[in-house]
Amino acid sequence: MNLSAQLPDWSLVDGHHIEKSFKLPNFKSALAFVNRIGEIAEEQGHHPDICFGWGNVKVTLFTHKISGLTESDFILAAKVDRLYLPK
Repeated sequence: MNLSAQLPDWSLVDGHHIEKSFKLPNFKSALAFVNRIGEIAEEQGHHPDICFGWGNVKVTLFTHKISGLTESDFILAAKVDRLYLPK
């Protein structure tokens, strides 16, 4: 099964990682979104690279241990998508 097909808004980059950018209304909401992602990442024991600023958050996922993608990356991506509530 092609897991990336189940996450059409995420970009597969060089077969190595998946990434997605999210738009938010301001810095405070971007920070809150990052904190919610962090909580889920801690629960999963799977930690994304996150870059954020005023009104934007970019999440990059791959499994650091193998420097590539595993099913866990796609599961966390789906959970991140469920957290996102655009305004």
